[in-house]
Amino acid sequence: MSADQILGLGLQGSIMLTVLGFGLGATFRDADSLFLQPALLLRCVLSMMVVMPLIVIAVVLLLDLPFEVKVALVAISISPVPPILQKNQISAGGPLDFVTGLLVAMSALAIVLVPLWVWIIDQVFARHADLRPLAVAKIMLTTVFIPLTLGLLIRRFVPAAQRASSVVMAVAGVLLLVVLAFLIWGLWGQIVAFIGNGLVLLVIGLAVVGLIVGHLLGGPIEGDRTSLAMATASRHPAVALAVATSSVVVEAKAELAIILLYLIVATLVSIPYQKWRHRKLAKAT
Repeated sequence: MSADQILGLGLQGSIMLTVLGFGLGATFRDADSLFLQPALLLRCVLSMMVVMPLIVIAVVLLLDLPFEVKVALVAISISPVPPILQKNQISAGGPLDFVTGLLVAMSALAIVLVPLWVWIIDQVFARHADLRPLAVAKIMLTTVFIPLTLGLLIRRFVPAAQRASSVVMAVAGVLLLVVLAFLIWGLWGQIVAFIGNGLVLLVIGLAVVGLIVGHLLGGPIEGDRTSLAMATASRHPAVALAVATSSVVVEAKAELAIILLYLIVATLVSIPYQKWRHRKLAKAT
């Protein structure tokens, strides 16, 4: 087994453990909550899968960017909720039912919406890309639905397992940090090359726009607005990579370097927003 395969398994394992731990603390009622609120679900879809992709597509069409950067940024913008964001959303004041429902709903809808966007992008950029719903479904099954369902089932039949939620997520967090450290080390040369061409400033701007879009479309409940803002600014890395590499004219390592850089920068940009929302919630209560 190669080093790349080991890192891939480690990344997938950390994501699955994170979602499993999250599922241990949630319920099936939380999981389908957003499907029972069609107006709120529509706002979430508009924020993550309509408004933000259109903004990113407009930006990459207007700016003179390397082709691989354009592809990666658009791929990120049409990807669903990252399954490692939920703990931060809750700590910033996001309700458990909305955070869980957002993860489930957007992951399910991504099976249709992401390939649809790939087809639209193909018409705009003439990429000749090919990403079928089954490919997205496999990613969603392994990184979201299977571990989340397992966690929910364990919680339902062994209620005491809820206490293990934080431990499982902590282990997953450590594993994720180790994998990310090796990824950054292995891709450092390419990451530095992209840092030097102004990409970081662009990513900061897009992350801020994502926070604003999600905040404005999140509805009247403060916790929902916070959670949607954070989800709109950061996306599922595996889906983004699958979209970015669905055309033979791009190089996988370059796309991974850009996606990794975006996720790191977007996470850092979201920290002040997360702290502000936490303080506001604490003050209100």
